[in-house]
Amino acid sequence: MKEVKAYVHRGRIADIVQELEAAGFRHLSVVDVKGFLRALSDLEQNYSIELGERIINQAKLEVFCEDDQVERAVQIIRQFGRTGQNLAGWVYESTVDHVWPIDRSSGT
Repeated sequence: MKEVKAYVHRGRIADIVQELEAAGFRHLSVVDVKGFLRALSDLEQNYSIELGERIINQAKLEVFCEDDQVERAVQIIRQFGRTGQNLAGWVYESTVDHVWPIDRSSGT
């Protein structure tokens, strides 16, 4: 199993998730994060007192899928995450060594 993680502009995340779901991906998570992608406009940019830097609010997308589905997930994220900038985010692939369900019979 693999984890595909992407950091993208918040304005693109809805389209990415919609396309991933249409392609059959079901194990998705989206988290709002602060990051350093180049802002699309001044309205997207904030100043973080904690970090002492200009930041933007981004989305972190996590997709868990079988090994043979990674290429399709990455393709969708890269296609629908485009903003018109030269660089609009990053996509990472990691191996997931173990997966355990949380269900009624979960115990120690």
